[in-house]
Formats: sequence, structure tokens, C-alpha cells
Amino acid sequence: MKMLNSVSGSFRKKAGDSRSGECRTRLERRIVGATNRWRFPQDHFCGDLLALSQMCNVLNVDLDEALKNPDRLCISKFQKLFSENIMNSGTQSGEADVILECLGFKWELHHPQIFQSGTLAKLYLTALIQNTKSSQRELDKVQKAHPSGRIKKRSPVKKIIISMRINDPAVTRVAFALALKNLYMKEVEMTVDNVLGVLASAHILQFNRLFQKCVNMMMNRLAPSTVKNFYLAGCKYEEEQLTMACEKWLAMNLVPLVGTQIHLRQIPEPLLYKVLKSPRLFTFSEFHLLKTLLMWVYLQMNCKVQMVPIHETILAFFNSFPKKCCFLEQDPGQNWMPLFLCLRLHGITSGKDLEVLKHINFFPESWLVRVTANHYHALENGGNMVHLKDLSTQAMRFGLLFRQEYTTYSERISIYGYFFEIKGIKHDPTSYSFSMQRIKHTDLECPSPVCEHSTISLRSERLVKYEIQAQTLVDGRWQEFRTNQIMQKFGFIKPGCKSHVLKIQTVGIPIYASFAFIFPAS
Repeated sequence: MKMLNSVSGSFRKKAGDSRSGECRTRLERRIVGATNRWRFPQDHFCGDLLALSQMCNVLNVDLDEALKNPDRLCISKFQKLFSENIMNSGTQSGEADVILECLGFKWELHHPQIFQSGTLAKLYLTALIQNTKSSQRELDKVQKAHPSGRIKKRSPVKKIIISMRINDPAVTRVAFALALKNLYMKEVEMTVDNVLGVLASAHILQFNRLFQKCVNMMMNRLAPSTVKNFYLAGCKYEEEQLTMACEKWLAMNLVPLVGTQIHLRQIPEPLLYKVLKSPRLFTFSEFHLLKTLLMWVYLQMNCKVQMVPIHETILAFFNSFPKKCCFLEQDPGQNWMPLFLCLRLHGITSGKDLEVLKHINFFPESWLVRVTANHYHALENGGNMVHLKDLSTQAMRFGLLFRQEYTTYSERISIYGYFFEIKGIKHDPTSYSFSMQRIKHTDLECPSPVCEHSTISLRSERLVKYEIQAQTLVDGRWQEFRTNQIMQKFGFIKPGCKSHVLKIQTVGIPIYASFAFIFPAS
């Protein structure tokens, strides 16, 4: 009561000072609870005067001084005060002074280290206050029983027992032990197998340094076998940095890497949809992207398949469904309609590939009629794609994956009787260039799959709107290079036959080069 009266008096004095004109923030007071204890609405401490006085008593901090500066009572200040008190008293040793009961184990810890964890620090402070009250009552009993006798001195460092209950199945004992080990060591080796458990442990412990360390490791270890779990972890803990890294990585590797492995089955539909809508999506051609998506659906419906199926097996599977309506209009396929709406089916121009679309009975007939009609009108008008306006969302797209062993790499493509070569050149270990140029059909080796069953345009010029971009991963970050959207007439004679050259400097490899273009009306 004497302490409370003193505190109340100090607040009356502050109120008087405020009324006298000094610009100080007035501390609001309110009475709560059955004990009528004064509380103050401060963010840095609970506002309970009795609990506050007990904290100050434990720390040997003046209560009036603490009230003048509540920031002193944040966890970082407690850590500093504890460390100073232990060192000054000369009682610091290797013996643990905190016992953590968790996951059926008792973990021996030291309080200077546990203040790196927000959760452990709060548990420790709560237990310390309770232990102080209990110790004071015991001391009062001893003093009453032995008013004139000697009292045995207590050890200045008493073990504090704290307990935690963890319900997250991702937190294993091994992962939790690694998380606690990180309280004492800056460099603790983690593996891809246990990083998810360590991340979950760091989240529960509110151990920010370790949590960020796990996120960085996961961003640098993305692979077909890990991208699903890492993405789900990013969603679970609302770590946008991690989810964005997974989306960017998959946008580059869905077709050339993940689409060739059984891990494609694990890609969650929401993630797949985001990647298909991404303007950064890399593919060799639209038909390659279609084959990847067909295989994903096949693997969802054939969970026992453990080997990557060949393309003919997938086509035969979808062709086996009843012919009364297409697959996407039947019960199994209706839920996946949004995924296939992301495709640019007008980008499939090969007669052979169009025959495949028709015979697998996968797409609605209205889709196929629209695609066929657009191709017919384009051919009738010298290649003009009057139905395509937006280069970023409707363009024909093709890609080159430039690997480390290449010095020069190119592919040839045919669209509405016009032939182009897309090409990448390595000039030195860090210098590359990417471009495309128009070529004559007579320059193609015969027989060539590019010109097989293909029309041939004899027009000397073709107006093209195009963009070239290249992306590569360097130290966990994607580097992006691109040209502007360029409108150019392509002829057969240099320099008019060659596009603008995208020149880049990078140490990243492989390089994902994408070519997007449409033929405007001319």
C-alpha cells in the first residue's frame, strides 16, 4: 500500500505539472479486476502496477524511474539488465539456469540466449515473477520460524522451469533441437529435409533471425521436389518473399524442368494457375505448354502412376472418355477449365498439332472452331493477325534455354508461311546476345519438320510487332533483360531481315530467352 500510495502521489504530481503548463503526455489510469489494481494502457508492459513493481524488484530497478521510461521494460532491455547483473555478481557459469519442458523433453538453456526468442523470453519473465513471489513467501516463513537464527544463503542463480505445448506437426524434436542450437551458434547446418521443421520451430519461438535464415535457404534450394512444400510454407506463415520466389522459379521451370518429372503431380492448382497467368512464363512453344498441362491433369487422375508417361499414353487416356462431350465439359474436367483458359491456343499453328487437339476430344468444339477460323482468316490475309491486339497477353511465344555448354544455339519456327530463326550467341563468359531474323524457306534443310505440310508466303516484307526478353538466376535473385515492344518490317535482305539485338551481361546460367510477337495488319 505504501508503494501504491507513492505511485499515486507521483501521478498526482504529474497531473499538477500538466495543469501548470508543461507539455507532457498525461498517463490515463483505469481500475480493473477484483483487486482494483491500477492499470495503464501502455504497449511495452502489461500496465499492471503490482506486476510492474514485482518486475522492478527482481531487476533491482527503481519503480519511479521505470514509469518515467516504459521503453526500458521491453525484452531487449531485460536481456541487457540480466546480463549485466549476472556478470557483476560473478555468478555466470556454464550451468543452465532455465529448464524448458517441451515435446516430452527437458531442454537446459541459459537466459541470456533465450532472449533471442520472443516466446521464450515472455515465458521466462512470467515464470520469474511467479518464482519471486513464491521465494518471498518461503523466506517470510523461515524468518518467522527462526527469528534470531542463521538462515542459509540461497544460490543467487536458481533454475527457472518453463513449459511449452506445440501442436504443429511440422515441429519435430530434431528440428526443435536445431532451432535451440541456433540460440547459441550463428552457423548451424540445416538440410532441405529438416528446414521446414526448423522454420516452423522458429515461427513458434518468434526467433526472427533463424526464421529469415530458413527462408533464405529455401529460396536458394528451390527444385522440382521442394517447390510445393516451400510454397505452402510461405502461404502458411504469410511470407510473401518466399511465395513470390516459388512462383518466379516455377514460371521459368514449369515446362523445361518440372514438366519432365513426376514431381509435376505435386504442384498445387492455385500455384499452377498463378504461373500460367504470369507474363514471365517461359515455354519453348504453346504446344509444349499444352503437353505439360495435359500431363499434370493425367497425373492428378492416375495417382498410382510413378513414372513419367509418354505423350501417346496421355493422348490415349483422354481419348478413352465418352464422345458425347469433350473432357473439359464432363465431371472430371470441369474444375480444371480455368487452367486451360490461360492457354493461347491460337499460338498452335502446326497442322499436325491441330489434328492432335481435334482427335483427343479434350477441348469444347467452340474453342477449336474459333482457333481454326482465326487461322483461316490470317492465311487469307497474308498472315495478318487481326484478332490479336495485346502483345503481353496474346502474342505467339517461343523460347530458347541457353545452357552453359552452348556457344551458339538457335531454333527455326514457321507461322503462316513466314520462317524465322531465333538465336542466342555467347561472346565471352559473361556476355550474350539474343535476336531473331527472317529466313527463306529455301534456306531450310529438307526434309525439315518446320516446313513439312507448311504453307509458304512469297511476300517480300512482313510487319512484326515483337519483344525479346532474357531471365537468369544469380545468387537467389532473378535478373531480367528485355527490349521494348518494337514494330519492324522484316524482309529477306540484311539488315532488314534481322531484329533488334538484346545484349546482356550476366554470370547467371542457364538463360531463359523468350520471343513474343504478332503480325499486325499491313
